[in-house]
Amino acid sequence: MDFNMKKLASDAGIFFTRAVQFTEEKFGQAEKTELDAHFENLLARADSTKNWTERILRQTEVLLQPNPSARVEEFLYEKLDRKVPSRVTNGELLAQYMAEAASELGPSTPYGKTLMKVSEAEKRLGAAERDFIHTASLSFLTPLRNFLEGDWKTISKERRLLQNRRLDLDACKARLKKAKAAEAKATTVPDFQETRPRNYILSASASALWNDEVDKAEQELRVAQTEFDRQAEVTRLLLEGISSTHVNHLRCLHEFVKSQTTYYAQCYRHMLDLQKQLGRFPGTFVGTTEPASPPLSSTSPTTTAATMPVVPTGAGLIPPEEAALCLEEVAPPASGTRKARVLYDYEAADSSELALLADELITVYSLPGMDPDWLIGERGNKKGKVPVTYLELLS
Repeated sequence: MDFNMKKLASDAGIFFTRAVQFTEEKFGQAEKTELDAHFENLLARADSTKNWTERILRQTEVLLQPNPSARVEEFLYEKLDRKVPSRVTNGELLAQYMAEAASELGPSTPYGKTLMKVSEAEKRLGAAERDFIHTASLSFLTPLRNFLEGDWKTISKERRLLQNRRLDLDACKARLKKAKAAEAKATTVPDFQETRPRNYILSASASALWNDEVDKAEQELRVAQTEFDRQAEVTRLLLEGISSTHVNHLRCLHEFVKSQTTYYAQCYRHMLDLQKQLGRFPGTFVGTTEPASPPLSSTSPTTTAATMPVVPTGAGLIPPEEAALCLEEVAPPASGTRKARVLYDYEAADSSELALLADELITVYSLPGMDPDWLIGERGNKKGKVPVTYLELLS
């Protein structure tokens, strides 16, 4: 018990000495040991790395999980060392609603069939999103989080210890300076012509005491300087390790970009397949008799599709079998043909369609009763149906 009390008293004394030294430094009443410029640059670089790592980590979490409540829930599960429950993605939830709607509204109707096809595509998109979130979390978020919770905590601990060692060193310097000043004063004060021996003895005794105090302060200063230099070297090595952290984060960033590229490529393929499947459905969509035609624009395939004129008809769509039989015999209208540039490669699904290559020019026109999402395209002596969304109308 006595040992604990002595240790507690010693720790309290050290804490008080550091607090006094820190306060006097803030008020400019005490000198402060300055670190070299290289060390200060390492400290600033480490702080900047920590701050930006935190920002990037938080915003990436928002990107992968926009719902703040879900993020809080996942955070609590991680802190409790429990497995995060599997969560349905928004795409998978939409796919479920569409499938249920198709079952109730009639899976054999054009609307029901389309709902089922879109539901399958949304389900694939949701699965791709789930894989992307999992991959990005492992390859990007986890290394950033490990740095903040591991390496940075170690650096912060050693920096605080270095700060304490510096305060101890400066306190020892201040104590030695005061002891030397008192010793010099005690040496000059005694009057050797003093008639009272008692005063002379007291002055000589004080000089000897201050001499011992100076020796003790010098010894404490040497110990404090050694501990400070040792701690400064340890902290410097940790701060120089930030360069290795940057290399590791660079590799993780490449992995994140790779996983994101894979995810968006999968989404593009799924939607492209869906668009082809919907284009083959007869009677899937019937446009209005006279759609509004805004000014032509070559910047967007969607805008281009909206500007394609459709001949008024109430007869509905031409069945694909009939179109395949009589398409070669159909002559283009005297007016209404246009030039179009192909935006993307398109592989023909059957003999009634025309295969397309990106950036090629073809002649297109519409026939009465055609689906407004399709046109008749001609390239030389070849003729076939082409999807409007793959074209940019020129003239």
